[in-house]
Amino acid sequence: MAGVASTLAKKRALAAGFGTNANASKYLNQDFQSLRSECLRKGSIFTDCTFPAAPESLGFKELGPNTSKTRGVQWKRPGELVSNPEFIVGGATRTDICQGGLGDCWLLAAIASLTLNEDVMARVVPEGQGFGRGEYAGIFHFQFWQFGEWVDVVIDDRLPTKDGKLLFVHSAEGSEFWSALLEKAYAKVNGCYEALSGGSTTEGFEDFTGGIAENYDLKKAPSDLFQIIRKALASGALLGCSIDITSQADSEAVTYQKLVKGHAYSLTGAMEVNYRGRKEKLVRVRNPWGTVEWTGAWSDNSSEWNSVDFSERDVVKADDGEFWMSYTDFMKNYHRLEICTLTPDTLTSDDTKQWSVTNYDGAWRKGSTAGGCRNNAHTFWMNPQFKINLEEEDDDPGDNEVGCSFVVGLIQKNRRRMRKVGEDMHTIGFAIYEVPQQFHGQREVHLDKNYFLTHAQKARSETFVNLREVSTRFKLPPGEYLIVPSTFEADLNGDFCLRVFSEKQDTVSEAEVDAGFRGLFAKLAGKDMEISAAELQSILNKIIAKRTDIKTDGFSLETARVMVNLMDDNGNGQLGLGEFATLWKKIQKYLAVNHLGPPTVIFYPPPGFSLNNAIHQILVVRYGEADMTIDFDNFVACIMRLEMMFSKYNGVLSNVLLLFCFFYFQWLSFTMI
Repeated sequence: MAGVASTLAKKRALAAGFGTNANASKYLNQDFQSLRSECLRKGSIFTDCTFPAAPESLGFKELGPNTSKTRGVQWKRPGELVSNPEFIVGGATRTDICQGGLGDCWLLAAIASLTLNEDVMARVVPEGQGFGRGEYAGIFHFQFWQFGEWVDVVIDDRLPTKDGKLLFVHSAEGSEFWSALLEKAYAKVNGCYEALSGGSTTEGFEDFTGGIAENYDLKKAPSDLFQIIRKALASGALLGCSIDITSQADSEAVTYQKLVKGHAYSLTGAMEVNYRGRKEKLVRVRNPWGTVEWTGAWSDNSSEWNSVDFSERDVVKADDGEFWMSYTDFMKNYHRLEICTLTPDTLTSDDTKQWSVTNYDGAWRKGSTAGGCRNNAHTFWMNPQFKINLEEEDDDPGDNEVGCSFVVGLIQKNRRRMRKVGEDMHTIGFAIYEVPQQFHGQREVHLDKNYFLTHAQKARSETFVNLREVSTRFKLPPGEYLIVPSTFEADLNGDFCLRVFSEKQDTVSEAEVDAGFRGLFAKLAGKDMEISAAELQSILNKIIAKRTDIKTDGFSLETARVMVNLMDDNGNGQLGLGEFATLWKKIQKYLAVNHLGPPTVIFYPPPGFSLNNAIHQILVVRYGEADMTIDFDNFVACIMRLEMMFSKYNGVLSNVLLLFCFFYFQWLSFTMI
């Protein structure tokens, strides 16, 4: 029950706007502004008891208590290390990030990427904090995306030092501390500093942007990669590229055409120009160092530009570390490409083409929902199953392959925090199946063992990996599909977040809504195009106020919350266009039923349900009036709850509950109480 309560609490917080990009949740309920104000009022310096300056905050193994790496460690504030500490000096730059005695270079590369994007930097490192008079109280805060929500993390500025120097990340300048403090905040949400050892840069990308990251081996690149790059740039995505190294001696070695090995570049542009009677594909790359540039074809002063129309030449940049090169040379010289597609609420420009995002939360539990991969033929069906609807094909297929493009990312939650108790990442992946015709149009679908024994998958994750996330891009024909996430082995416990980024809207209900209803929804929902529980309550009460034939004392906020929770597919605590359209149809149906007169609890069961006497008695107690009737608002809440329970039972719980000899009416009784 604690898990259910936690889920409902999270949904209600989301419904109130907490955890969104614009309003991060307070991590561990610590409010930066109020805590700093209190310290300034008292003239005291903040001490964070939730992440103490103690051995347990450093680590558990190599950085555990009394190890050689932690022996002699002292926690000191910046003012104890330098005479005039600064938060940020002259803007955040790459040289602010120098690695210390922790194997978190993956994180530092992601932090370095923050300095290339002012909007993202301002999101993660909020303004209005520093060491100046009237603002310094030994307290700082940073904001990260964590498994579907943004969190605001408060820390004090006590940093681990050894021999008078910072033990971990530090700035080359010496008196600048934003990067060290950011690393501490990130260590806090992950349990300790040692939990950050080892990882992928894309993990940091995602936690700093809320986006979804893809990795491409350019030696095995898809044929339409150039088209993928152009679409990613048009959608505001962050792109990075690099050249592999074969030995440590290769690290940051410069090639004869001035490309740096093992160095993180940003890919900032892609276009086609008319060159000698044909189209030439070009990409624009940026070296964060700002000086060393490609000297081959299409570089700043190369002769190729002389054969390009002057109107196209004005895109050439000065010698500032950004340069053009042919797509062919790019593919020959670089080995890796990373694309981080941003969520709509992260993008600040109206010029970018935004993708649709759907989030699902789920869990694997031994004995019920931890079926393992497809190799476990008799238990695979027990895994959670998530339905997606692909309706609209891509606007610009590029390679002439017609279909719906989407990216699926499966993230396992909080595994770094569990390293302290000997746990680590599970090996995870997912498979995608086509929904059988007889289940089309249904909101909840859970296919049984026989289906998976007799049908092949339509697509799958590229591999099963023991990383925090596995993500893969797909293009499938329009239709209805099921995503089945799993661990490789069966019977492993874990929580996960499944995200689907699609070029088009991915719900059938949204595609079926006519223009008139879209206009009504836009008017009701306002600028955010989402309807919260409070907004739903107001809308419903305005509707029934005009009906004299309805017996009701009005919809309560609690009833509205129940309705939002039941209809909310993506777990954001609000109703989008498709979700509200489905609810609207239900309400119209319930209004029609009401013409028969106020429903009687005992003698007039909701249509389409077969209930026994025990269930009727529960309905009387929970929803009935003294005259054995149900007000319209209670009738709506009752029938929606019944619909949900019948759907869940028929879809998945009928199979699972039978494993525990759990009877049908017992299930209804317990869930109605």
